[in-house]
Amino acid sequence: MADLTDVAWNDEARDKILTDADRVLQEAVRDVAGSTAEGTPWEDAFAALNEKLKDRFIDYEPGPDVRKYAEAIVRGDYS
Repeated sequence: MADLTDVAWNDEARDKILTDADRVLQEAVRDVAGSTAEGTPWEDAFAALNEKLKDRFIDYEPGPDVRKYAEAIVRGDYS
């Protein structure tokens, strides 16, 4: 019997999955930056990003990357 731990995406598919995930994150950052005023509390941008991302990924959990982009949005880095 084959070991299921050997079941994995090939490198080309893995690269495409990561590229697609990056694009989803970029779109969310762009959208939230476009609707969030500079100086807004980062928690508001964080919540907006999570709202856009939560249904786009299986088992989505917000992490430090999302906070980093939320903080950048409210500083006006992506205006």
